Amino acid sequence: MSLINSIKDFTVAERFMRYVQVDTESDPSSTSFPSTEKQKDLSRLLVQELLDMGVSDAHLDELGYVYATIPSNTEKDVPVICFCSHVDTSPDCSGNGVKPLVHANYQGQDIILPDDNSVVIRFAEHPDLKNQIGHDVITASGTTLLGADDKAGVAEIMDAARLLMSNPEIKHGEIKILFTPDEEIGQGVNHVDLKKLGADFGYTMDGEKAGTIEDETFSADAVRIKIQGISVHPGFAKGKMQSALKVAAQIVSSLPKDRLSPETTAKKEGFVHPNGISGGVDMAELDFIVRDHNTSNLEAHELELRTIVDEVVKQFPGVTYTFTVQEQYRNMKEVLDQHPEIMDVGLEAIKRVGLTPERRSIRGGTDGSRLSFMGLPCPNVFAGGHAFHGKMEWVSRQDMEKAVLTILHIVNVWEERG
Repeated sequence: MSLINSIKDFTVAERFMRYVQVDTESDPSSTSFPSTEKQKDLSRLLVQELLDMGVSDAHLDELGYVYATIPSNTEKDVPVICFCSHVDTSPDCSGNGVKPLVHANYQGQDIILPDDNSVVIRFAEHPDLKNQIGHDVITASGTTLLGADDKAGVAEIMDAARLLMSNPEIKHGEIKILFTPDEEIGQGVNHVDLKKLGADFGYTMDGEKAGTIEDETFSADAVRIKIQGISVHPGFAKGKMQSALKVAAQIVSSLPKDRLSPETTAKKEGFVHPNGISGGVDMAELDFIVRDHNTSNLEAHELELRTIVDEVVKQFPGVTYTFTVQEQYRNMKEVLDQHPEIMDVGLEAIKRVGLTPERRSIRGGTDGSRLSFMGLPCPNVFAGGHAFHGKMEWVSRQDMEKAVLTILHIVNVWEERG
C-alpha cells in the first residue's frame, strides 16, 4: 500500500488535456456504428500509446472498441479484472475545438471562462469546489464542453496502465482494458465481445466526486414519437393544413411543469425528458429519454407520455403518430448485489488512497449498467469530473491522480485476496 501511495510521477493530467482536444462527439441520429468515425481518432491514439508502453495485444476493432491486456505478475489465482471508459462525448454540447485551461492552485474564486465571459463556474453553485482549494482545476474555455465525461476516466486508466507496466513490484492478476464508443447515446456496449475480453469482473471509471463508487443507476428507455401531419400550400391551407411541427411543440408544452422532469426531480425520482425535436409541416419527430431507478416505473412514465400525446393529437383531425420504445439500460444494482465482493474491493481501495469511501446511486447510467446484465458485473468508480455535458464542466488534476491510485489499489487488493 505504501509503495502505491508513494507514486508521484503521474501523467494523467497531461494525457487528459491531450485527449480532450480530439473531437469524439457521438451522434444519436446516426445509423452507423460507431455513430461517428471521428471517435476512432482518439481510439487509434490510445492503442499506439498502449503499444508504446509494452501492452502488446492492444488493438482497435472495426466497430471502434479498444481491447488490451496487462498480463498477471502473480502466481495466485486472481479474477481477471477489466477497467472500462468511453471515448465519446455528449452531443448535448459541442466537443469540437476544446481548449483545456488549468486554473492552478485554486482558491475558491468564481471561474470566468475567457472565450465567453457569460459562462461562469460559480463557487456558490458548485458545492464540490470547496474540496478543491489548492488543487489545479481544469476547465474548457467557455464555448465547448470539457470532455471529462469520460476522457478523465480514459486518461486515468491509461496512466494506471503505464504505472503497472513500469512497476512490476505492484502485484496484480490479469487486467483487461476496454474503451468503448457511443456510451453517451446509450449504445456503448452494443457490440462488445465479452468472450474476447475474457474478464470476470469490471469497473467503469466514469463517476464524479473523488471517493465515490456507484452500484446503482437509473433504468433507461428511449422513446421516439413520429407525427404525420397534413401538408398543404400555406396560401390554400385554411381548414386543411395540420402542422406536425405544431403538434410536436404542443406535446412538449403539455408535459408536467412541476414534476417528472430533470429540472424538478432529485435523488431516486424518475423523469421523462424531451431531448430532440425535428421536422416540419408534413412530418415531425420527438425524442425522449425515460429514467427511473425502479425499472417497473418506466412503463407508467411511458403510459403517461402516451396519454399526453393522445390528448394533443385528438385536437388535430387527420394527424397520426407512432410511439416506439427502445430499452437502453437497466439498474446495475440488480446484478451487483449478487457479487458483494466487487464493491468491497472498490471501497477498500478508495480507503487505501486516503479518501473516505462513499457508496452512491447515480442519476444516470454507464457502460457498466449494460455490462452487468451482459455477464460482467461492473460498478462505477469516480473519475473526478463535475458539471458534465456543458460548458461549465471541470475536473481537478489531484482528483484524477487519486483515481489512478484507486485503480492500482483495486488490482492489488484483488491480488492480496487471491
